[in-house]
Amino acid sequence: MTMNNSAITSEDLYIVQVANESHHYLAETICNEMAESAKARGTGIAKRSPDYLIEKMNEGKAIVALTNTGEWVGFCYIETWEHGKFVANSGLIVHPEHRKSGIATRIKQKAFELSRKKYPDAKIIGLTTSLAVMKINSDLGYEPTTFSELPADDAFWKGCSSCVNYDVLTRTNRKHCLCTGMLFDPVEAKKKEEAGNKKEDEWDFLTESPLYERWMRFKQRILLRREERRKKKLEEAELMA
Repeated sequence: MTMNNSAITSEDLYIVQVANESHHYLAETICNEMAESAKARGTGIAKRSPDYLIEKMNEGKAIVALTNTGEWVGFCYIETWEHGKFVANSGLIVHPEHRKSGIATRIKQKAFELSRKKYPDAKIIGLTTSLAVMKINSDLGYEPTTFSELPADDAFWKGCSSCVNYDVLTRTNRKHCLCTGMLFDPVEAKKKEEAGNKKEDEWDFLTESPLYERWMRFKQRILLRREERRKKKLEEAELMA
């Protein structure tokens, strides 16, 4: 979508709200777009059924974005792990015609606010390969974290099973993958707020993003080479059997 009038803002064009039963009809469309988006990126996301998204809508745990004329634009939902200790804002998807409009940021902001409201003491987490999503998360107060700081719950990691890189994750005992873990800790956030100034060791996304991009390319090469060597060894073993 092209916006030629600089006076027109995202707030004028879109309505971002907590989804409810009136949005059930969008569930199948959203699931299909999630699958297409993952296929285009060559990565995977947790596959969800329309019934699952409808359940999230009924629970008040989903965010939907529409144009001011009622056209579907984007979606996101929240999940909890380890009895509410962790919350994840999952399934962020934006219709292709509305990408680069700023709507993804508004959806993530709304999902973040909903998570904080429903689970004020929970750590909010995410896994992503997207630099754009990392930028949004960073602005919300997330920081990069090791996989060891994420939920140990097998159900959490099962959500990665549809990703093409899942084998890398499992073979490294959930220590490494192409995704980057991010975490918002409300306790740490409160400490920073009370301090009233930015700590010197706080992550500056804009400064570090070029380094992150180089690191991602390097990590991808290393992990893929390891995968190629593993497959080669398996093929050699089969030939010798």
